[in-house]
Amino acid sequence: MGVLGQPINFGVSMLDDKRQEEERLQVLKGYEILDTPPDGAFDRITALAARFFQVPIATVSLVDEDRIWFKSRFGLSATEVERAPGLCASAIFSDKAYVVKNAIDDPRSLANPLVVGALGLRFYAAVPLVTHDGHRLGTMNVIDFEPRDFNAENEAALVEFAGLVIDQMEVRLAAHKAIGSLTTLIKTVPELGIDEVATVCAWTKKILIDGVWYSFDEFLSQKLGLTITHSIHPDAAKGF
Repeated sequence: MGVLGQPINFGVSMLDDKRQEEERLQVLKGYEILDTPPDGAFDRITALAARFFQVPIATVSLVDEDRIWFKSRFGLSATEVERAPGLCASAIFSDKAYVVKNAIDDPRSLANPLVVGALGLRFYAAVPLVTHDGHRLGTMNVIDFEPRDFNAENEAALVEFAGLVIDQMEVRLAAHKAIGSLTTLIKTVPELGIDEVATVCAWTKKILIDGVWYSFDEFLSQKLGLTITHSIHPDAAKGF
């Protein structure tokens, strides 16, 4: 249930190509972000977006198999909603901002329960969350209860907010992969004296060894004696 007890039906239609949809879902699950606790990095993005656009609601929405799950939501009580035809059905497939300036007069949204129901949505703008390799995982949305204009500069800004979300997701995924590799490595080097439980900082991703916090690079160089060089992963390079 959403604001004022009104069921929310942000939705997205099934892709025509079933294989493509299955691949998209596999990529989404690979980010290991669904059903994770609130995250300050994402919450700051939605709060900043709401303030920037002067709207009461902003969300980061991820499209799962049968639901829309909000990784972050500002001004909205719902944590997830059913995946049914609705505004996000068009927004996730749009190559630019999908904008409804006045929902009560827009044929695309006249029958939407968010518009005709108690919530009374009047303005909606969203851009898809697209990974560096082209997978559409969800949308970045801003919502208002009053009609409003949304110019090209606003659209460009919303695209940038969506880019910040994807950047955070990529950083989070890279950290998880690094920690996974580190865990495997640790278990193969028993002389390090690390037992089955390792303490890792949730924010900095540093690992605690013998009372000392080490970054990933420091661990590899100081504890394993490896020489460290740096490069750019091909997926990350696509963003430049």
